Order: sequence, then structure tokens, then C-alpha cells
Amino acid sequence: MFAHITGWGKALPERRLTNADLEKMVETADEWIVSRTGIRERRIASDGETTDSLGAEAAQGALAKAGVTAESVDMVIAASCTPETLFPSIANRIQERLHLKRAAALDLNQACTGFIHALAVAQGFIATGQYRTILVVGTEILTRHVDWNDRATCVLFGDAAGAVVVQASEEPGGPLAFDLGSDGNGGDLLMLPIEGKLCMNGREVYRFAVTAMTASLIAAVENANITLDQVSLLIPHQANSRIIHSAAQTLKIPLERVFTNVEKYGNTSAASIPVALCEAIEEGRIKPGDIVGMVAFGAGLAWGATVLRWTSQVA
Repeated sequence: MFAHITGWGKALPERRLTNADLEKMVETADEWIVSRTGIRERRIASDGETTDSLGAEAAQGALAKAGVTAESVDMVIAASCTPETLFPSIANRIQERLHLKRAAALDLNQACTGFIHALAVAQGFIATGQYRTILVVGTEILTRHVDWNDRATCVLFGDAAGAVVVQASEEPGGPLAFDLGSDGNGGDLLMLPIEGKLCMNGREVYRFAVTAMTASLIAAVENANITLDQVSLLIPHQANSRIIHSAAQTLKIPLERVFTNVEKYGNTSAASIPVALCEAIEEGRIKPGDIVGMVAFGAGLAWGATVLRWTSQVA
């Protein structure tokens, strides 16, 4: 069985926090933030919004796009590193919100690489024939975990959710290959303690990110027996525009074949790639038959990449 993406959706808090707003909160400047990260604003969850409420909103859009009923969903996989509770899980709460009474529920925490890892898990369940319809959600509220006095990190992160419906089909398509990995020796370079605030060694994470993303995408392309030239559009993790541009340059992929929206949302961790996927579709950047690459890096230190053949109509 092949695992096709048949629906997609996103959810973004209404509140925008611009660089000008941050200038009033911490010692920083718009020019400094933009030149080093490419970020101009980010979304901030309201008091009433949660990872599961944002995730459910994105999932509802994906289910509607796919034309899938609640009774048809076999499993919910929620990728996130910012749950409100350790249990019940985010996936359990999304299941309850959307009345997915038949669905198994699973949380997956692999930080910014979470969506790609969750997509790989979904593909595995479908390939074995165990499930036919899986909802994959990436949802994060990182702004509740940053130190707003730390100008090196508070400018980077935002809140969002994105989701896809993955369905079984006998027709070829969907993920052609994955590359997933982790190096625990770098675990202390990017960390969110259970009781504490997010901390990061930005210089070392930057160095790791460019190397990891390029190597991982190359490995996924080789595993799929294709070439980088065949990748119609690359959707990288939206953490930093300089990292994205450096990786694209190393891979010799022109920027017109790379999708970015980091300037609008900042780093939304596991929500980053599914939100970018939705917006790439909205902008007409993906059509049936295209090979789409996705690659991410994150805490762990972890990395992940996939290349997939797009099959769904996007109009």
C-alpha cells in the first residue's frame, strides 16, 4: 500500500508580535532580527488556545479537504514538544474534540523534526495494511516556554498548527523514501526542561543545522533512487532564513525551488513544515506529479527528510 496525502489544513493564532513590538520588550532591533533570521513577525497563542485546540482546527481543515468523515479515521498522530499535560496526550484531546471515536491516538515528540517523523510512522502503518486513514498533526505553542528577557531566543519562535490526512492507496505515490536520525551528544545544545525555559547554543545549532539538513535530504533522495534535480519544490523547516539559504546553496538548489514563510511565523517547530506545505499549495507551487522534498533539524539533536510524489488535486 502507498500512503497519499489527501487533505491539508493549518491553524494560526490571530495575535501578531512584530519585531517593532519586541523592540519595546527586550534590547533588540528589527534590522538585527531580520538580517540574522529573516523573521519579521510571529503568531502568539491567546490564553484560551492550546496545542490541541490549534491542532484540532488544523485537522478539521485537513479532514474537510480530504472529504474524510470522523468515522473513517483510524489513528491520530500528534507531533509536538509543547503539551499542556504529559497525559492525556495531545492526540487524545484532538480525538475527543473531533469525535474520532474509532481512532487510536499517539503523541510523538521529536521537536522540530516531529512532523517528518510522524509522517514516517503513518506511512509505516499504512504500508503494513494495519490502518487506511491517519491524521498527522504538528502543533506547537512555543511562546509560553521562551524567556522573554533572552533576546537571543525570544525573537525566534511562534505558535501554529498544521495537519495532513494520509490515506492508503494501491496507486503509486506519496513518500518515496525517508532519512531519519539523531545524535544525542548534542542534546544539551537545544533544550526545554520540564520546569524551565527554552535554552539554545545558537552558534552550534546553526553549524549542525546546515550540515544535517543537506546530508539528510541527499540521503532521502538517494534512498528514493532519484536526483536533486527532480525535486520540484523543497519545503525546509522554517527556523532561520540564513540556514535555509546556506543549505540550498550547498545542495545547489535555486531559491525559486525552495519555499519559505519564516518571515511571517518564525520557528513553529513541528508545525513548521505542514503550515508551509499548506501555503505552498495555496500559492500554486505544487501540482500533481511533482516530487516534493521536506527536511528538518531540531533538538535531540535530530534530523529528518523525505521526498514524496504529490498525487492530490490542489485546486
